[in-house]
Amino acid sequence: MNHLIAPSLLAANFADLKTDLDMLNRSEADWLHLDIMDGMFVPNISFGLPVLQSLKGKVNKPFDVHLMIVQPDRYIADFKAAGADWLNVHYEACPHLHRTLQTIRQQGMKAGVTLNPHTPVSLLEEIITEADLVLLMSVNPGFGGQSFIENTYHKVEQLKELILKKNSQALIQVDGGVDNHTAPGLLKAGADVLVAGSYVFRSTDPIETIAQLKQLKC
Repeated sequence: MNHLIAPSLLAANFADLKTDLDMLNRSEADWLHLDIMDGMFVPNISFGLPVLQSLKGKVNKPFDVHLMIVQPDRYIADFKAAGADWLNVHYEACPHLHRTLQTIRQQGMKAGVTLNPHTPVSLLEEIITEADLVLLMSVNPGFGGQSFIENTYHKVEQLKELILKKNSQALIQVDGGVDNHTAPGLLKAGADVLVAGSYVFRSTDPIETIAQLKQLKC
């Protein structure tokens, strides 16, 4: 399949959010990536359920929700009700990951699992067939605009090997430092979905920037 682009709302201009949402609706973006942070799992607080609910009907892209929170199981049904299409939890936050992924699927959402930069891909071997998506963080989660961690290319290759070995259908998503320099290598390594925040929303022409990311060949 062709790779997907998921601009991250965290980098949008919240003082003029309508303009950015209108831009996304007119763009070639495939998903809207939403980072939910609680100030405990990561050292930052972003936005939560009320923001997701307010976006319903205003964005014509699937909601790709990334939970950077403790005890995400408590809120799975709430995020479904708020409009999440994909719900992504951190491996590091889920002591019963298999059950968490099953619950997400039972709620009618696609289930994703995220790995922090220091977490090895091999830890997913027993649950990779239960995941619809694996998100590899290519920066330390919590803040936008960080430098890309070069080892991510190798990690994507490792994950691709595991997916093929286990005959999993999981997509590979990468978030952090994605731009025109890092994206080609990520696609070549096997990435399916690229999350781009600052690179899109701080561009002088975000629609063209998204189009260029869509047109990249691995």
